[in-house]
Amino acid sequence: MKIEAYLKPHCGWSHGVRTILSKYGLDYEEFDIAGCPRCYEAMVRKSGQKLSPCVEINGVMLSGVSGEEVETYLLRNELVSPVENRNTSQAAPCLSGASETYPAFESTRFF
Repeated sequence: MKIEAYLKPHCGWSHGVRTILSKYGLDYEEFDIAGCPRCYEAMVRKSGQKLSPCVEINGVMLSGVSGEEVETYLLRNELVSPVENRNTSQAAPCLSGASETYPAFESTRFF
């Protein structure tokens, strides 16, 4: 199975897609659309729209999808077999894990 995932590094929706692909042990090629303008342009050209994440599975483009939607597609098309829930969180706020990349800061209240 050929999978190309057009994702952002610190996006909750992208995290959900990665989680599902890992849950089923699927190999995929990841394109960083936030850090690579050519990757973003390729995603827009292939999907016909600007929403992300986008996942192309065997030539079929799933546009603006969540991890749950990717999982539903995989199961309905019998590309994977159901597996037990392995405590996989599919929905996380954007910038989840960002504290590992960006320094923490404190906000100051002025009232």
